[in-house]
Amino acid sequence: MISGTLELREIDRWSGPFSGEIRDRAVDALEDGLVLYFPTLPFRLEEQEQCLLSPAVANGKAKNVSLDPLSGSVKGAAPDADRARLHAMLERFAAQATQLVSELFPAYVSGLERARTSYRPVEIEGRSYSALKDDKLLHVDAFPSTPTHGRRILRLFSNIAPAGHPRIWRVGEPFQDFARKFLPSLPRPNPVTAWFFAAVGATKTRRSAYDQLMLALHDGAKRDAAYQKGAPQVEIDFPPGTTWLCYTDQVLHAALAGQFALEQTFHIELDSMADAARSPLRVLENLAGRSLAN
Repeated sequence: MISGTLELREIDRWSGPFSGEIRDRAVDALEDGLVLYFPTLPFRLEEQEQCLLSPAVANGKAKNVSLDPLSGSVKGAAPDADRARLHAMLERFAAQATQLVSELFPAYVSGLERARTSYRPVEIEGRSYSALKDDKLLHVDAFPSTPTHGRRILRLFSNIAPAGHPRIWRVGEPFQDFARKFLPSLPRPNPVTAWFFAAVGATKTRRSAYDQLMLALHDGAKRDAAYQKGAPQVEIDFPPGTTWLCYTDQVLHAALAGQFALEQTFHIELDSMADAARSPLRVLENLAGRSLAN
């Protein structure tokens, strides 16, 4: 087993039934902050979708081509891209990812929300961003405009590169160790600032104290060059034809290289977890000594 992961070779299909022993192992590892790695679970393109294996399908402005689950619209595609085929591929991937998560983690179903589906056709290596937008730096996910109030961010990825090109990640230290290092230096959550951002429409809802701390952790880690260089971390290669899954609000991760990946985001209610005490919200509350969800 690669450090930081739980390898599940038993899962080679997108639907169950899965044994109780596999489900128990998977949920325990997932909630403990490991990456679940499925080395024999490919997402297979249809013959007519092979033409989408080109960076030219993206418009070059957004990081990804994405499917909005509410409107069904495809965003980030080039003007001449085949949007119908992109939509069909993304919708099929979303359906298979949702089926896998629902059947592998049945307790999550009642609190499971399917969010955006994305396609990442452009090579990561060599792309240049500001530190806060650079996903080649270790970070936990926190969305500036979409407060979660403690809901979990679960993401599933598949490498659909045609041949030989792995998606390369780094995975960092446990969330509690990371938070313990940064929390004392973070600014205290400001309810007035949270109210203002919601009032002017910069956020969809008001940021809780938890959301403000998670954004500060995301930004603080990316801005800290010494931490990026010296923090405990392991490099993981995900070859073509593999799939992996983790709580990206808990797992410190960085995407260093790779092209042609699909990703499905889910939001999960805290009450659906097997052990909510291991969630970032509860870890931060324990370290701060107060409630942070409001």
